[in-house]
Amino acid sequence: MKQCLKFRHIIQIAVWLVISSVSAVSADPHAVKSKNDVSSFPADVVTSWIDLQLKIAQTTPAPPPVTLRRCVYTGITLYESVVPGMPEYQSIASQLNGLQALPSIQKGETYYWPASANAAMASITKSLYPMTSPANKASIDSLEAALAALFQKDNKSDELARSATFGKSIADAVFSWAKTDGNDDKTPFNIPAVTGAWLPTPPSNMPASLTNWGKNRSVFIGSDEGADGQKPIPYSTDPASPYYAQVKEVYDISQSLSPEQKAIALFWADDPDGKSYGGAHWLSILNQLLIKEKSNMETAVVANAKLSIACAEATISVFKGKYLYNGLRPVTYIRTVMNKPDWKTFIITPPHPEYPSGHAVISAAAARTLTLLFGDHYKFTDNSYNRLGFAPRSFNSFEEAAIEAGNSRVYGGIHYRKTCDDGQRQGKKIAQNLHDKIKFKRS
Repeated sequence: MKQCLKFRHIIQIAVWLVISSVSAVSADPHAVKSKNDVSSFPADVVTSWIDLQLKIAQTTPAPPPVTLRRCVYTGITLYESVVPGMPEYQSIASQLNGLQALPSIQKGETYYWPASANAAMASITKSLYPMTSPANKASIDSLEAALAALFQKDNKSDELARSATFGKSIADAVFSWAKTDGNDDKTPFNIPAVTGAWLPTPPSNMPASLTNWGKNRSVFIGSDEGADGQKPIPYSTDPASPYYAQVKEVYDISQSLSPEQKAIALFWADDPDGKSYGGAHWLSILNQLLIKEKSNMETAVVANAKLSIACAEATISVFKGKYLYNGLRPVTYIRTVMNKPDWKTFIITPPHPEYPSGHAVISAAAARTLTLLFGDHYKFTDNSYNRLGFAPRSFNSFEEAAIEAGNSRVYGGIHYRKTCDDGQRQGKKIAQNLHDKIKFKRS
């Protein structure tokens, strides 16, 4: 248990409960804001669950889009499990694509929102990770039980039970919706046999992956409307062509990678290898910010929901483009057309087409979302991979971090510059669509 739980958060919760002597929270979503609504609680329950979610993502390897799919359903579940206690906010269920009306609270009853969030997160996490290790499953149960035990100190048992039942009912409803999103589509996809189309890449030459991911149901309708406003440079083998020039840039960079460029490539690699967070890297950044800012629960659940939606929608848009354009990876072109048969990338090329860059699109969507939440020029340090021996990286803004994440793929030898630049614009538009189309606050 000691290895699985972030005890500093649990201890903080216990101290806060003792000092505050928290009473019941009104369940009337239209009530005048009081000290007992969701914003009166610290974010510790949320950050403890995100910590565990990151650990599970790290030790249950999956392609980044798969991890981010799980993150979006936990994010929505968390938000909906406490939104009745957020007077300025409303359920977003009716604005989401295909989600039916969610369970409601019992009129006139009181709820303890940390208990609702705790039960909801335990339930949805277990539902989304049936394949994870027994140790991880035990961690889920342990965190849920440890938090529930803390809540019992100053709260009525019937209120806690009612709150937990509501949280679990939200998780069950969201998971039922999740099962119909099409992520398990195994329809065969054949890369067109045309010059310049993607081919399996060394060293493993794996077949194309996530070929139908772009067909997944979007979380909200119109999420990438206007996002794909550019196209890759037309394929050419002519040494005087723009296509050849963009490949040559990747090759030239690879011949003199600086220590800083190598550090950037490795820091943002996020390979689903059992060590990194994969697609959840930006969730790790958010959790660090919530802890640093000593955020309240309301801020935490809103930020988590918005970030997870932006990132998950970005993955669908990315793979829609990848299998529309079927772009050739640099390693294939450099080894064949440029006749450099022994050339190797600095990081391993993922098994799917080149354009657009998933890292660029997802990072730009995340950065724009966090900018809207925390402001422009928000300075922060990312400590996500201290445990792996990587030095922390500091940034003057979220956009600066997103640009670096995109450029890391050029340094790694797996993407072209234009692919990453276009991805920045695409990701920003997805985040802006989320901001414009989904109304979290009441009018």
